Amino acid sequence: MEIIAELAVERLLAANAECSPSVTDVYDEVLEQVVHRIRESGVVGKLDIGALVFWKRLNASTRWVRKLLDTPDDEVCQITRKVVAVANDRTLQVPVAAATARGLLSPLPGFSRGDAVASAVIHAAAPERMAVYDRRAQRGLECLGLTLTAGQGRYGRYMQHVENLRSVVERTSGVSLTARDVDLALFWLGR
Repeated sequence: MEIIAELAVERLLAANAECSPSVTDVYDEVLEQVVHRIRESGVVGKLDIGALVFWKRLNASTRWVRKLLDTPDDEVCQITRKVVAVANDRTLQVPVAAATARGLLSPLPGFSRGDAVASAVIHAAAPERMAVYDRRAQRGLECLGLTLTAGQGRYGRYMQHVENLRSVVERTSGVSLTARDVDLALFWLGR
């Protein structure tokens, strides 16, 4: 585990406090609706992925979106059923569950590379355990002096950082943050 300086903890907590009023429940309504649908169905369908792309404010006029739309929803759901189960498997440590779930998404169009949409899907599948990754959160880690390398397994490594930060914050300040609290604070630091 990397040593996380007291100053990094202070910066993370300050960013969390600063961004909390800015991230409204209204903005996350789409995310919460997708979370609810996944809890009820146990799968992430194309409709859910589309809503998450919208929520992340990504461009949906790309080749991967067309390929995903051309994939039968039953096939998407077969894959994501396993993702939902692994992401919520409490016998697995969070970074292991995150990396495994991320790997399971790889066969779907648009999920072979990059972690932004994949992390949104995994977070929506297990919101109590997982965080959302994006380039601003990565810059936030760098602002705290933490390194996150690119390439295969990045989301698992990201979740290891998130879990380490949660642990250090709780141990040093008594404040209990969720994985989502940490990713929002990292986003805020890296914006």
